Amino acid sequence: MTDETWGKVCEELRQQIGDNNYKSWIEPLTLSGLENGVVSFRVPSQFHGDWVSRNYSDHIRAHLGTAGVTVHRVEFKHSARAVAAPKTAAPRGVKAAKARPAAEAEVPGAPLDSRFTFDSFVVGKPNELAHAAARRVAEGGPVSFNPLFLYGGVGLGKTHLMHAIAHELHVRQPHLRVLYLSAEQFMYRFVQALRERQIMDFKELFRSVDVLMVDDVQFIAGKDSTQEEFFHTFNALVDQNKQIVISADRAPGEIKDLEERIKSRLQCGLVVDLHPTDYELRLGILQQKAEFYRGQYPGLQLADGVVEFLAHRITTNVRVLEGALTRLFAFASLVGREITLDLTQDCLADILRASDRKVTIEEIQRKVAEHFNIRLADMIGPKRVRTIARPRQVAMYLAKQLTPRSLPEIGRRFGGRDHTTIMHGVRRIEELITTDSQLSDDLQLLRRLLQA
Repeated sequence: MTDETWGKVCEELRQQIGDNNYKSWIEPLTLSGLENGVVSFRVPSQFHGDWVSRNYSDHIRAHLGTAGVTVHRVEFKHSARAVAAPKTAAPRGVKAAKARPAAEAEVPGAPLDSRFTFDSFVVGKPNELAHAAARRVAEGGPVSFNPLFLYGGVGLGKTHLMHAIAHELHVRQPHLRVLYLSAEQFMYRFVQALRERQIMDFKELFRSVDVLMVDDVQFIAGKDSTQEEFFHTFNALVDQNKQIVISADRAPGEIKDLEERIKSRLQCGLVVDLHPTDYELRLGILQQKAEFYRGQYPGLQLADGVVEFLAHRITTNVRVLEGALTRLFAFASLVGREITLDLTQDCLADILRASDRKVTIEEIQRKVAEHFNIRLADMIGPKRVRTIARPRQVAMYLAKQLTPRSLPEIGRRFGGRDHTTIMHGVRRIEELITTDSQLSDDLQLLRRLLQA
């Protein structure tokens, strides 16, 4: 097969699997040889070969078959080892080139979503600090904080910002080796390296990058060997002044079973909370998404007030919000009707019902007791020691904020306390959250847990 034929196959693969996947997984392949119906590719690492074999070997065979090349098997080789793809009609030929050492090859990370850029990220008060910090890292110059640690609940934009950083760095400084992956992928690669006795290749790959980005780091908690390797990788990169960006669903100090030395390291940079969305931010997100769909569904009418209605009613997270609008436009297009409030309520009845779920005082008491590790009985009991009184005041404050109950009603649920006691507890928490950052973080986490 000629280089021209393989070039056409590569373009077809790029169109089928997307530019980012192509650059991460197909572009680093180099032809090793073709013999007896078996085509061999050189890969930068054993992990790379395993991934391409599982996810893209069928695509490669199909496109090479269409180009007139018949191959019985595809192999992906790293050093003396080989990963064989399942048999089927398949490729031949590929542009031959010398294999590069793992440290010099393209860094195979998780695929980036082309939709997640800074241009598509709607900025509001709940996420403006996280956005500004991410922008600073994406500029590629030296920053005064390392690592950048982003945390928040599901669907608040952590992964979006991490993808946006990687996209921007690729544009601004394409020579940088940027590696983005989830904590689970980090763990998988580490375990595989141990099993394949290629731990030095693993260390070389992860410690040779310019920017390391690890999503959902809470998943390595409790995994002792993985935490050990993560700690040493972290230290090695910081010592080289390489940038690290981490995300999690909670602050470092709140991740259970995460080693204290890792918590300390993660807290030495900039820790930023993406707060739950407010009405203005939800409205901005919906308006941007609606504008996009108007282009996708020309002629489809959107009645006044629909976007505002959704911004008021769906308060869980951005994913639910965007999913609701996607469903609404698709449904209206299929039935050929204008998107009115009546249509919206019919089409999104299940989502709206779920969003109407009311938080109860009993739920608040239970979650607060679990969070502060006290007995539920003490929450409504007479004890006044600070380790019990402060969580009790937190629960009173959240009951006032998250439920429609009056102060006397709340007092009755807290062991028959007077409404003035509830008022005092609420005011005390309001005073403390302006000066006590830990308490403020506790409240944000409890809000997310209760409203999830």
